[in-house]
Amino acid sequence: MSTLTIRNLDSATHRGLRLRAAAHGRSVEAEVRAILDDATRRQRRGNIALAFRDLALAEGGIDLDLPPRTIDDDHRAVELD
Repeated sequence: MSTLTIRNLDSATHRGLRLRAAAHGRSVEAEVRAILDDATRRQRRGNIALAFRDLALAEGGIDLDLPPRTIDDDHRAVELD
């Protein structure tokens, strides 16, 4: 396990952490660990659309074949006069 020291923490921030920790029934240290774990977990989860975009860009892009457009009985052309 690693150790992290935070210097020059504002007293209002420390007070807020103490109140938040008490509301969750844990120590300030455990509360800070939970906050950091949650923040990094959310960052790791990320956005799947952005992940796919980044993969495609890394490969130089992706060309998708589009199906041919046809007009059938259910779909008719619109006439604009």
